[in-house]
Amino acid sequence: MMEIAQAIIYCNSKKTVDFLTEEMTKRGFVVSSIHSDLQQQDREKVMREFRNGATRVLVTTDLLARGIDVYQVSLVINYDLPRQRETYIHRIGRSGRFGRKGTAINFVTPEDKEELEGLQKFYNTSIEELPSDLSQIK
Repeated sequence: MMEIAQAIIYCNSKKTVDFLTEEMTKRGFVVSSIHSDLQQQDREKVMREFRNGATRVLVTTDLLARGIDVYQVSLVINYDLPRQRETYIHRIGRSGRFGRKGTAINFVTPEDKEELEGLQKFYNTSIEELPSDLSQIK
C-alpha cells in the first residue's frame, strides 16, 4: 500500500476529466476537477480547496501541468499519456516537490506502447511496469 496525501490525475480532454470525476464520485471518492471550461473564480475555488486539503484528488487537463506547487501532492497519475512529450516531465514534476519523493503512474494501453517508448527515448529513461504485488515496490 502507498500512503498518498494528495494526488493529481491528468487527462487529455475536458470530456475525460468530467467522465472520470463523475465515475469516481459515483464510487464514493471525494474528487475535484478543473479544466478550461470552468470560470476563473470556480478554478480558484477548486485550487483553494485542493491546497487546503478539502479534496485529496484533483482530476485535470494539462491546464495544471505547469506552475502548480502543492506540497502534499505525492502521486501523479497519467490517465492518458500526454499528447506532447515535453508535457510529461511537467506533469510528473507535480509530485515530489520541495525535495520530497513522489510517484508517477501511467495508465498505458497496448495502443500507447509506441508513445511510451518514445517518452523513454526522449527522456533517456526507463519507465518500469508496476509489479502485480505492489508490496514489491521500494
